[in-house]
Amino acid sequence: MDTRIAISQKPPALLDLEATYERAIASIAEAAAEGAKLIVFPEAYLPGYPTWIWRLRPGGDMTLANSLHAKLRRNAVDVSAGGLDRLREAAAQYGMIVVMGLNEIDSQCSGSTLYNTVVTIGSDGSILNRHRKLMPTNPERMVWGFGDASGLRVVETPIGRVGSLICWESYMPLARFALYAQNIDIYVAPTWDSGETWLATMKHIAREGGCWVLSTATALEAIDIPEDFPDRSKLFAEDEWINPGDAVVVNPFGGVAAGPLHRVKGILYADLDVDAARAARRSLDVAGHYGRPDIFRLEVDRKPRLAVHFDDGTHDLELGRPHMP
Repeated sequence: MDTRIAISQKPPALLDLEATYERAIASIAEAAAEGAKLIVFPEAYLPGYPTWIWRLRPGGDMTLANSLHAKLRRNAVDVSAGGLDRLREAAAQYGMIVVMGLNEIDSQCSGSTLYNTVVTIGSDGSILNRHRKLMPTNPERMVWGFGDASGLRVVETPIGRVGSLICWESYMPLARFALYAQNIDIYVAPTWDSGETWLATMKHIAREGGCWVLSTATALEAIDIPEDFPDRSKLFAEDEWINPGDAVVVNPFGGVAAGPLHRVKGILYADLDVDAARAARRSLDVAGHYGRPDIFRLEVDRKPRLAVHFDDGTHDLELGRPHMP
């Protein structure tokens, strides 16, 4: 039985988290009205991908870079402190699985470093998985910290098994293989990339993994940049398409099923037969019968990497001395 899915590439309210939440919830409601059971949003959608990092000269205007980063940090999502509650409520309200890219800040550890994160929310509003980008790309390393493998997981949903890698993580063969090995049906790739080369990658992954592939960047023009954005006219040309979006759905045999949605600020829809993914692996199952575990073996350490561990169980909290029985 086919399942309708949606991919939103509408622009966020850049650097305005609350306004971007409103846009995301409106897109969820719109997709639900069209019968979709899953909706995908682009990389770092909450509150927008920091596209300015590709335009600032390295070592150049540090005052501007610091100011933009501070605003991004103030509008980042603190997942551990309930920062996704509104989105979780919307997912439950509309019975929608939501795959959301976001800028994350973690108040439980440091409270300063940002992460490029994708979260999968179930149709009951539960958080099924949180994955932080393992390796930020080029100037992204001045914005985001490194993720660990604790979110390198494929999760069970009513419409099939869903996993996600962010942007150029899809060029990491071992990361892909880690998802393939978990019986993945739907591979979600929120990104900032677009164009023919990226499309070729998505088609390759669909064929290699025997899975549906859903991908999108943000369809963004210069007119979508807020008027009060610092140095807006210097960073962005007046009539410029910053990113065309190019949302796409690729079937498990590598053929394009829907899209690419080029330079359209909208939602792409497609109907997926999840069983087609499992059927595709009859002839090529790279993590199964087509693998050679006697020659190759992948080990993935999914333990969370914590910078500090506090143990207050045997200490006097007031004086900081060992507790005497």
